[in-house]
Amino acid sequence: MSSTNATAWRPAHVTNRQIKFATILAFLAWAFAVYDFILFGTLLPELGKDLGLNEAEQATMVTWMSVGAVGMGLIAGPVVDKFGRKAGLAFTTAGAGIASALTALGGIVPVAALVAIRSLSGLGLSEQGVNGAYLSELYGASDDPRIKKRQGFIYSLVQGGWPIGAILAAALTAVLLPTIGWAGCFVFAAVPSLIVAALARKLRESPQFESIQKIRRLQKAGHHADAENLSAALGIEEHETRSTLADVFRGRSLRTTLALGLGHILNYFPVQVFSVLGTTVLVSVHNVSFTNSLAILLMSNLIAYLGYLTHGFLGDKFGRRNVIAFGWITGGIVFTAMIFGPSDFWTVVALYSLGTFFLIGPYSCVLFFVGESYDTRIRGRGATFVAAVGPIGAILSSALAATLLSGGGNWATAAFLFGAIPCVLSGVAVLFSRKHQHVADPVHTPSAGGAPADETAH
Repeated sequence: MSSTNATAWRPAHVTNRQIKFATILAFLAWAFAVYDFILFGTLLPELGKDLGLNEAEQATMVTWMSVGAVGMGLIAGPVVDKFGRKAGLAFTTAGAGIASALTALGGIVPVAALVAIRSLSGLGLSEQGVNGAYLSELYGASDDPRIKKRQGFIYSLVQGGWPIGAILAAALTAVLLPTIGWAGCFVFAAVPSLIVAALARKLRESPQFESIQKIRRLQKAGHHADAENLSAALGIEEHETRSTLADVFRGRSLRTTLALGLGHILNYFPVQVFSVLGTTVLVSVHNVSFTNSLAILLMSNLIAYLGYLTHGFLGDKFGRRNVIAFGWITGGIVFTAMIFGPSDFWTVVALYSLGTFFLIGPYSCVLFFVGESYDTRIRGRGATFVAAVGPIGAILSSALAATLLSGGGNWATAAFLFGAIPCVLSGVAVLFSRKHQHVADPVHTPSAGGAPADETAH
């Protein structure tokens, strides 16, 4: 193959129809992954009753499941970078479906086996990292300038699958539990995820990964000069050596991994305290009734969805890094005001909802920004690593809060130390990442050499 022919190659154009289908499927994949995750928490008391586990034993079991989920989530990265973005989406979504289906066996398998089964849910949680990597590439290669201009806002609709999945889990459980029992609820939850995984075969592979495949084929055939020339022409760096997870801790990627990984871990502290344990905090700190606390949580989920859309829109205007940092720092300040403010019901409602808006809303920017922040060849590993390590913060916050409470502390202090303060610190951590990121667009790159476009960040 001549050098001219090699550098003239370009991936096919991405159509708006392909982008629309990918956006809808990514939204459904994430919503159903969240459905599985929230469903387990909702049905844990019923499952624990059948297993004969008290609350402390249930908490221990969930802790080990969370540890296993982090490990399983890291597996998604190599799949995305080796086999492709759409393969990664199918793999993680199928993982969530299989986790749901096998959890139905929870009443007849040993607790250790159930821990292993629920560890598979880590694949479902890492699906958001796959979405960030895949859609940042697909939108970045679009022919439509409107999509390129509003790609963050469009992605916010996908990330909005979290509150949708959470509401689905609560609503369908109320309807199905009396009829088919908790095991039936898990089987029912598996079906949509497995359908989405099957439909992923119809997705358009990202042009960036297609370019990586082309370069690798040239290298494998011994056309090393052609591979190097094409890599430069497309603005995509690819080495002959196999990429590994260690690559996200090398060179330019190290700063990105430390800043965004630490930011995500720290932010899972307030997610655990104010979202997962929200009812406990509201009841304990402000003596809000359990019924009213549920109403507040429902309202806050709706507010969170508005937060997704708002932060996605602002990220396109002012830069995703700054919007994420501002949101999380502001969220920590608002939650501090809620903790130590008056216990008037509407004041609590307003501050809790506003805090949730700034805590959860920036996630419409986070995973997209993470996807933009890594080189094409390790984008899957980087994005899924940052997504997977977040729950470490939830594990630590729960353990630290339990230690403080068992030592005579109260929930107000615990929520401040292990919720509000880490929320502010997570925003500060994000500020240490690079501000401007650029995903290479191999479809529209002219046939000329130059510095790799997606390897340059300021």
